[in-house]
Amino acid sequence: MENSVPDRQYTSDEMMTVAAARALGDGQICFVGIGLPSTAANLARTTHAPDLVLIYESGTLGSKPDRLPASIGDGVLAETADAVISVPEVFNYWLQPGRVDVGFLGAAQIDKYGNINTTVIGDYAHPKVRLPGAGGAPEIAASCGEVFVVVRQSHRSFVDRVDFVTSLGHGRGDGERERLGMRGAGPTLVITDLGVMRPDETGELTLHAVHPGVTVDQVRAATGWDLKVAADLTVSAAPTAAELTTLRELKARS
Repeated sequence: MENSVPDRQYTSDEMMTVAAARALGDGQICFVGIGLPSTAANLARTTHAPDLVLIYESGTLGSKPDRLPASIGDGVLAETADAVISVPEVFNYWLQPGRVDVGFLGAAQIDKYGNINTTVIGDYAHPKVRLPGAGGAPEIAASCGEVFVVVRQSHRSFVDRVDFVTSLGHGRGDGERERLGMRGAGPTLVITDLGVMRPDETGELTLHAVHPGVTVDQVRAATGWDLKVAADLTVSAAPTAAELTTLRELKARS
């Protein structure tokens, strides 16, 4: 990519956010989770995808914030939206009928089949950590055309099997999602601070790209299962100066 900057001039989080933003196409309808997904989606909208339609769970359609929202209830989302509708309408008339192209989610844990946990770490009845919970993520994972997940990678977050399935990915693989009657394709892309993964034909996540300066061994060392690597593994293009400037300006205004 033209005008890429040296890796010492950007952080691993910035590389992850830029890679996630690039995955979104202009004109797509995107149901946005707060946090890292929202940062990436707003970066995409303010760079290469000006007609990206952002939907937040609070009922804002077509939000165009000039800063990163603090939560789904941040007033800037309503103030800049094309329309504001009720939460039930978001789910009943937009999400469940299949009108959303991409669901963009984060995760506390994700496993080899793209199942997401945002509920508890440890046993459900006696958890080590109780997490924020599901919100609308299970419906997003079930009904969007496809799901992108952005999450920092470590042995704590990338586990062989999640402690609790909050949002179904590909179940236990081999077509379980389809057998359960899920509308959408589920997780098709997982972007981390180390690289990019996609599911193989069984639904198991496979490494397809590493970010500049990252080795396959580093990615495997941060993964809680024996990670598959695609034969045509690539290296992500470094962020451009324009992408970094826009991202940093969005954060500075927040």
